[in-house]
Amino acid sequence: MGKSGSGKTSMRSIIFSNYIARDTRRLGATIDVEHSNVKFLGNLVLNLWDCGGQEAFMENYFASQRDRIFKNVEVLIYVFDVESRDWEKDLHYYQSCLDAILANSEEARIFCLIHKMDLVPEQQRDEIYQQRLAELRTRSEPLHIEGYSTSIWDETLYAAWSQIVHCLIPNIRTLESHLDNFCRICDADEVVLFERTTFLVIAFAATIQHPDLHRFEKISNIIKQFNLGCSRSQTRFKSMEIRGSSSTAFIDVLTNNTYAMIIMSDPQIQSAATLLNIAAAKKHFEKLEGPQ
Repeated sequence: MGKSGSGKTSMRSIIFSNYIARDTRRLGATIDVEHSNVKFLGNLVLNLWDCGGQEAFMENYFASQRDRIFKNVEVLIYVFDVESRDWEKDLHYYQSCLDAILANSEEARIFCLIHKMDLVPEQQRDEIYQQRLAELRTRSEPLHIEGYSTSIWDETLYAAWSQIVHCLIPNIRTLESHLDNFCRICDADEVVLFERTTFLVIAFAATIQHPDLHRFEKISNIIKQFNLGCSRSQTRFKSMEIRGSSSTAFIDVLTNNTYAMIIMSDPQIQSAATLLNIAAAKKHFEKLEGPQ
């Protein structure tokens, strides 16, 4: 949810419908509520409700559709335009949403995305984001919220949505545990699991620390664009091996619904051994996903 023009439909189209950022300019305003069912990890279906943000629709949601829209909600994603000229009205509608969530889905997780951050001068972004988030936390009490600074033009969109879908995966702790074991068996620096269609980060395991906290989301963005390029050429991306001066990255299909990226820095471990480990792990991780 969020006011009209805040970027809700654009981000949904990039993540789930394979739009590239510049193509979202041709998207029209959402009328009332757009429903979409997205298959995720094969047997998990995400029911996304994209709610139009024009004032007439917002008033209607709280007046006559309150029970229908806010019943059985797992996650509320509220999108704020960082350059909004009517911040107080945005907060008014946001707090109305929170009241409806408390009454109908009090266990729902709440994510606040401060969006279009690319329009803010880079040196001011963190300060403005922290100010907005602090106010949102105050206005949200007693509810707990999670906030993210986002833009459709960089990896921050993937970082936010990876966290959102992460909390919706039922067996995520089991998956993370097995991924950690796989990482140690391979003697890998890092192993990352990506959802095959959206290329969102599902889980990762690491034996070393890395200073770039958004590196996986940057890779998500790059590989998804590469994959779209392959599709336009009527080819299909399956796997790749990227060698650098100090490490090698392997990206390969792990299950019907996931890709895995394995980062290796030990020069004594041959590529063939890593590829054999990936092949051997495929059936195991297919079982973890459950019946399709």
